[in-house]
Amino acid sequence: MAVASSAVGNVVRAVVAVLVAALVAVTAGLPMTAGNASAGRAAPKPSVKQLKKELAALSKESDRLIEEYYNSRRAQQQAEKTEKSARERLAAAQEVYDRESLQLRTLAVAQYIGGEPNQIALFTGSQNPDVLLSRLALSRHLIDVQDARLRGYAKVRDERRKAEQEAAARAEELGAAVADLEGRKKKAEKLIEKIKDRIDKLYTAPGVRRPDGTWVPQLPDGSENITPRMRLVKTLIKERFVVPFGIGCYRTIQDGGEHPLGRACDFMLSHGGAMPSAAEVKRGYEIADWAIKNSRRLGIMYIIYRQRIWHARTGTWRTMSNRGGTTANHFDHPHISVY
Repeated sequence: MAVASSAVGNVVRAVVAVLVAALVAVTAGLPMTAGNASAGRAAPKPSVKQLKKELAALSKESDRLIEEYYNSRRAQQQAEKTEKSARERLAAAQEVYDRESLQLRTLAVAQYIGGEPNQIALFTGSQNPDVLLSRLALSRHLIDVQDARLRGYAKVRDERRKAEQEAAARAEELGAAVADLEGRKKKAEKLIEKIKDRIDKLYTAPGVRRPDGTWVPQLPDGSENITPRMRLVKTLIKERFVVPFGIGCYRTIQDGGEHPLGRACDFMLSHGGAMPSAAEVKRGYEIADWAIKNSRRLGIMYIIYRQRIWHARTGTWRTMSNRGGTTANHFDHPHISVY
């Protein structure tokens, strides 16, 4: 009975401990999970000063990586040059090798027909000493020619083998240089992306945000006739992306959209309604993805790109009806509207 009483007491104490931990978690504003039952308050968010300090350190590291990247590019170019030279030498040696092999085979066939290996055919059919001497001299000449060709063949064969090995070594070195270069490039790109994300997080859209996450509309101002929120989004995109075909924002045409209200901008990917290049289409997707990623913090209401619209209310893309043209269907630019 004492054992049973002790077991019950242990269970009761365990339940009490869990309830106390839950109370502490609620008091601290933390969700109740097994992992954080005894955890303290979350660490405070970093200040702008701390973020700028971290950005400076990341920028320094990025500069170092970019320098290493260009050093790797130079090493790659040198490896490419060396490998090309080795391939050219190999091709030249192969040509000589093939020619010498053909001549050697021709000589071997001729001597086989003539009675190799003892040159019997040269000394039969005549007893004249002068003829025999002439044939002996011819035999000696053929042997010398054969020896010379054999030596030449051996040299060419060795040169070919050496060039082939060198070409293989240079190709391996080139492959290693390219792999190293790609690794450094990707590392630098990730770090630069991290730096850009940190910069983005230093900015929050101006104005008042409602409890449901939407924002109180603003009036346009300044020479561009756009709202402060739209101006911030435009500025950040210009700093982060190259937009070589221009950015169009305010216009007076009342089309039911946000342009006349100063709450929308078009980030052009081509001129004159032309279909943009593959690289520009990719840039458009990158701008749209960035806008979605930062939509809540920057007060972005919706994005239109390539006949599709993304709205902050739903957080999903949907297809739009055909409006009859490249620009009207937003194939040549992403459109961004803010609250």
